[in-house]
Amino acid sequence: MRVVLMGAGHIGQVIARLLSGTGDYQLKVVDCSVVALKSLSHLELETELVDTSSAAELLQCLQGFDAVINALPYHLALTVATQAKAAGCHYFDLTEDVAATRGIMALASGAKTAFMPQCGLAPGFIGIVAHHLSQKFSSLREVKMRVGALPAFPTNALKYNLTWSVDGLINEYCHPCEAIHNGELIEALPLEGMEHFSLDGTEYEAFNTSGGLGTLCDTLKGRVQTLDYKTVRYPGHRDLMKMLLQELGMQHDQATLKAIFRRSIPLTMQDVVLVFVTVSGERDGQFVQEVFARKIFADRSEEHPMSAIQITTAAGICAAVDLFREGKLPMSGFIRQEQVVLPDLLANRFGSAYEQSRQVESIG
Repeated sequence: MRVVLMGAGHIGQVIARLLSGTGDYQLKVVDCSVVALKSLSHLELETELVDTSSAAELLQCLQGFDAVINALPYHLALTVATQAKAAGCHYFDLTEDVAATRGIMALASGAKTAFMPQCGLAPGFIGIVAHHLSQKFSSLREVKMRVGALPAFPTNALKYNLTWSVDGLINEYCHPCEAIHNGELIEALPLEGMEHFSLDGTEYEAFNTSGGLGTLCDTLKGRVQTLDYKTVRYPGHRDLMKMLLQELGMQHDQATLKAIFRRSIPLTMQDVVLVFVTVSGERDGQFVQEVFARKIFADRSEEHPMSAIQITTAAGICAAVDLFREGKLPMSGFIRQEQVVLPDLLANRFGSAYEQSRQVESIG
């Protein structure tokens, strides 16, 4: 399968390594950074320096390829998807942006090629898990989805280190959050809905952020009374972000806030990803609950060290492309994450990364 990977950044590097090592993909990686592309010189793949903000250049580099994996910033998602449709390429991305996903869904209507956005961790894997659990119930009452990508050793006041895209981080803190409450589709405010819990003796907080539900509200609308997604952080993080974004008004000057974060908050490869899903409802005449909980840790091997967020995000999109290549997903139109069968994903050579983690035994 001939694939263009757009973006050789933090996640793109891992995607390139995973796919190029299989022998099943003829891979070309494009980026606007010479340095990023040179870092892939040890892999068996083609590279091309491209102005990724230019629709014309994007279209040109897609010609003759079967699919494109978009690992560029979220604000380029619709541009890349539009050029993929023009080039006749299947499209996969990692976006958490709700508006971009809606635009891609419109592009996919009647298309001869497939469009599958949101193939990462959240949205992505978390929605696949929630949908899988929900299928076990005759009626649903509540679906709660919680995900956190956290530094293993927090040392600053925010109790946070950069583990992934600053653009994506600020975006999810600033936009309305889809949810279902009392059976009705609503928009909740970001950074609200605070809750606290402990897991394995560690205290956490969780609050509303945008995009993590993917298309699950549409899929479960009319079936569930309560459905929500919240981001997990260490206690105190939400209050400081709310002060910066809302009280100091930096939600209206995101460029400055992003620059401050990139300058002042260090990147870490020593992180942990927490995945926690609870589903409750009726089954066999009883009110029951099912829980899926995982902690995924960074791979600190000397040869190929990877952060937990790199592992979980790259595994999600590589597994999606692999399942598509194997004919286990629709071949055209819009593909929702919840159309992925969880056992198929976990049995996949890439998706198995979610099984090579530690299951959480208790919650308080």
